[in-house]
Amino acid sequence: MAVSKPTDHFIDIYKAQAAAYHRMIAPEDVDGNLLPAIEKITSLRGKRILDLGTGSGRLPLLFGSKAGELIGVDLHAAMLAEHQRQRQQRGGRWSLLQADMGRLPLPDGWADVVIAGWAIGHLVGWHGDRWRSEVQQVLAEMQRLVAPGGALIILETLSTGSLTPSPPTEGLGHYYHWLETAMGFTRQEIHTDYQFSSIDEAVAKTEFFFGPQLAQTIRDQGWARIPEWTGVWGKITADSR
Repeated sequence: MAVSKPTDHFIDIYKAQAAAYHRMIAPEDVDGNLLPAIEKITSLRGKRILDLGTGSGRLPLLFGSKAGELIGVDLHAAMLAEHQRQRQQRGGRWSLLQADMGRLPLPDGWADVVIAGWAIGHLVGWHGDRWRSEVQQVLAEMQRLVAPGGALIILETLSTGSLTPSPPTEGLGHYYHWLETAMGFTRQEIHTDYQFSSIDEAVAKTEFFFGPQLAQTIRDQGWARIPEWTGVWGKITADSR
C-alpha cells in the first residue's frame, strides 16, 4: 500500500510493527472484492503461486487453501514472523521465504501465478527517477519465474480515504500508466474498504500507517468504514507450446 511518506516510514513499520500492521489490514476488503478480481484474471485452484512482498499474509490467508503449492516471499523478518503466526492460526501449510523480490533463489518457470500485492509501488517512492529500472528488475524476475501461459498479477493502491479511485501520488500515476501502456497489463478497479467497529478504532488502527491527515478525515467524516480503492493489474504470459 504505497502512499506518500518519508523513505524510511514503511520500512520502519515492516521491521518493527508487523503485528500492528496486520491488525490494520485484517478488516480490509469488507465486501470480499479482491479474490473475484484476482480470479477474473486466472483460476488459482491447484496452481503453484508465488506471492511477492507477502508481508503478514494478506493474500495467502485469502487464497492459500486454493493453491496447489504456495510460497510467500518478503524481505523483512518481522513481517514473516507475523505471517507465520497468522498461518499457524489458520492451519495453513504454505512456505515462507526471506528474500529480495528482485533476486529470488527459485528456478525458471516455477510458478503458474506470480502475484505482488502493494509491494512494487514502494519502489517508485524510494528510488525517485530510477524507479523504472528498479521496477523492471522485479518484473523481469516475475517473468522469469512464471511458466509459459501463466499469470502475472500486481495489486496497488488507488487511494485510501477517497470516494473515487485515483493514484495517490504523481509518481504512482506514471507507474500505473507505464504498466498499462508499456508492459501490457490490464487494470481493474475495486473497492477494498476497511470496516472497523467504531470511528475511534478506525483512527487507532490506521493513523500510524497513513498519518494524521487521514485520521482527521476519518473523524470529520465519521467513518468506521474507511473507503479504499485498489487496482488489480493482470497479464497472461505467452504460451510457448
